[in-house]
Amino acid sequence: MPRLNAQDKASNEAAVRAAMEQILQGNLPPGAKADLKTLAQLSGVTRTGFYAKRNRDGTSRPGAYQHLAEEFTGRLQALQDAGEIVDPRAAQLERLKKQNAELTDRVARRDAEVAKLTEFRTLAISRLAAQYDEIERLRSMLTQQAEAADVVTRLSLRAKDAPPGSCSSDSGDIPDGGP
Repeated sequence: MPRLNAQDKASNEAAVRAAMEQILQGNLPPGAKADLKTLAQLSGVTRTGFYAKRNRDGTSRPGAYQHLAEEFTGRLQALQDAGEIVDPRAAQLERLKKQNAELTDRVARRDAEVAKLTEFRTLAISRLAAQYDEIERLRSMLTQQAEAADVVTRLSLRAKDAPPGSCSSDSGDIPDGGP
């Protein structure tokens, strides 16, 4: 691989800095992230230039644009620490995580409320059933007492069976003592 001359390296560094500014302002191409891969794609340089290299003797040397990669990651981290999210995908992810937490909390509250209402309904139904049983027991007891005492006279509820002159009659007669 041919070595870069000073003019090409300066041109590439200018392209990397321009791409860095574009990314840090949040102007990312569709589907891209705020990372070194996108920085390399936008600037037109190889991504390997952002990482340290190994010499044949095993020692390491800095990549051609490693200082720019460190500057980029430092500035990106500073923006994130300040609460600004330059990556729209990361912002969407954070928004969705927050919305998910809120919805999970709301569902938990609703589940607790439904459980309380179900418990109340069960208790109310059992109380109503007990009251109904008590009313039926008392009616039965009163009926048995009345039959045993033979005190109750059964009255007809139909108007045609009413005696003449009563208010319930169909005769249209005015009862005695009327105007």
